[in-house]
Amino acid sequence: MREVAWTVSSGLTNYSDSLKQMKKRVELIQSGKAIEQIWLLQHPPLYTAGTSAKVDDLIIRDRFPVFETGRGGQYTYHGPGQRVIYLMLDLQNYRRDVRMYISLLERWLINTLSHLDVNATRMDDRVGIWVPIGHVSDKTKYEKIGAIGVRIRRWITSHGVSLNISPNLEHFSGIVPCGINDSGVTSLEKLRRETDIAQIDNLLKTEFLNVFRSQNGLVLVEETC
Repeated sequence: MREVAWTVSSGLTNYSDSLKQMKKRVELIQSGKAIEQIWLLQHPPLYTAGTSAKVDDLIIRDRFPVFETGRGGQYTYHGPGQRVIYLMLDLQNYRRDVRMYISLLERWLINTLSHLDVNATRMDDRVGIWVPIGHVSDKTKYEKIGAIGVRIRRWITSHGVSLNISPNLEHFSGIVPCGINDSGVTSLEKLRRETDIAQIDNLLKTEFLNVFRSQNGLVLVEETC
């Protein structure tokens, strides 16, 4: 069985510091000096710009710090009450297939949310995890509960996913989240579901093993950050 580190940080982690730590871990994995890592954390309020970010999608420019990052995607928000998860995995241990990796991340979040009685889904025309909230003109209306933005270099992944547990959803109004302006965002709190982050972390851990272990044998080991 291959060991993968499972790291949970308490409090709020400075975004610039997290990027430095993530980059260092990727380099160590590439050189064979460290095992793969799943890092769960929260950030203070901020916006990040992916490689496809459009300037006009940053609506309120001086509200929170804005960070350009090497992940795919457009603008997104991070803040307290949102579980951010960075995955530093060697896809050569799974399969060198970017689409498959994104599909695994989607399945991981969807399966986790199913334990909380949330009928989340992926959508063919937009990235992320979505929840149906009703119908408008006979069309199902969706709101976004989870974001996905990754970077892959020499088949080592970085960045990852975020799940809205109980963030201040009004903070998303400073951007067009992921370039999508015809849908809103939601959270477990808004849906009146479980918001205890420790319990949700346990579900994430269980479903990570269920989804990713099927690709290749692995065991999660606790590691401090």
